[in-house]
Amino acid sequence: MKRELNGRVIRSGRASGDALVSTEPISFYGGVDLDTGRVVERGHPLEGELLAGRVLVIPRGKGSTVGSWAILRLQRRGLGPAAILCERCETIVAVGTILAEIPCVDGIRPGDMETGERVLVDGPLVVLGAGEGRGA
Repeated sequence: MKRELNGRVIRSGRASGDALVSTEPISFYGGVDLDTGRVVERGHPLEGELLAGRVLVIPRGKGSTVGSWAILRLQRRGLGPAAILCERCETIVAVGTILAEIPCVDGIRPGDMETGERVLVDGPLVVLGAGEGRGA
């Protein structure tokens, strides 16, 4: 069954992919291997997961301002997420998604969806279960 959420657009665009959900913030510089796009932060709930082509759902980013550059680098190598949804998008993620042209919406809580759920991001609209049923 499809569900719709609305948030605030940080970087407009349309993207879809399977959700990769974490209740913990993520550091793109140091927490993600920039050569593989794999989360490498020890003990992080997403440790070992690949970001490429997935809709990353996080409460917020964390860490160094170099994280913005890390998001851009991941995207240029084809290793970045299809979109990023945040509960509260802070400057590092906002600048990174704008530079990398990755759709980004905030005001979306990680508890609103589960890892593996199909997600369509289209401006402020976030459609969950977008790959199911008629018209998907």
